[in-house]
Amino acid sequence: MPILIGIIALLLTIMALNAYTKTSPALLAVIFKRGGGFLALAVGALLLMRGRLDLGMALLGIGVWLMGLGGGALSGFRKTGAGAGGVSRVRSAMIEMELDHSTGAIRGVVLAGQHEGAHLDSLARPALLELYGVCRRDDPDGARLLEAYLDRRFSGWRSASDTHANAGGFRPGEGGVRRSGAISEDEAYEILGLKRGAAATDIARAHRDLMKKLHPDLGGTTDLAARVNEAKDVLMRRHQH
Repeated sequence: MPILIGIIALLLTIMALNAYTKTSPALLAVIFKRGGGFLALAVGALLLMRGRLDLGMALLGIGVWLMGLGGGALSGFRKTGAGAGGVSRVRSAMIEMELDHSTGAIRGVVLAGQHEGAHLDSLARPALLELYGVCRRDDPDGARLLEAYLDRRFSGWRSASDTHANAGGFRPGEGGVRRSGAISEDEAYEILGLKRGAAATDIARAHRDLMKKLHPDLGGTTDLAARVNEAKDVLMRRHQH
């Protein structure tokens, strides 16, 4: 009886948390399954030590089952937060960029060169402009990604770069920056933030949501929008065959 009371108390506590907090239901499900699994394993082991083999083995089986489901649920929760429609990723030779679907925030990391491993948010404007110049020479796709990032972080950077261009430097968006080729299906899924094999309706919805985030008035660029359009076209062609 005390065991049954303990289990009921645990269920009531979790139901109260679900009702009175804003915790994700997915996370609560993980807590419930893993907590219940630990409790069942502990009580099952105690019963085995006391000679209650039948009930002890039953609780151990339930505990193992719950722990297995808890692990799967936790894995799914992480994927939902990181890739399944929550974040789009675009990668070039030197830059990896992420677009958060819910907030429209753009984040990035340097993959190669002097600042390898550095987050773009940690780099000052001069370092970013220097990186942009290197990308224009060695990584055209990375230069386009940096333009989208700089447009959001430093709204007037293009004018300053135009002044530099008049003195013999580079001019944003001109001279040598060309796409390196068509994107693959895997890249298209990453750009739209979808899992491989997503339905056509999911592709269309992800494209529509991203295009709203990439509107020029919100700091988007035509280059980044073109990437999203291309990703949609690549995946839609797959569904037409």
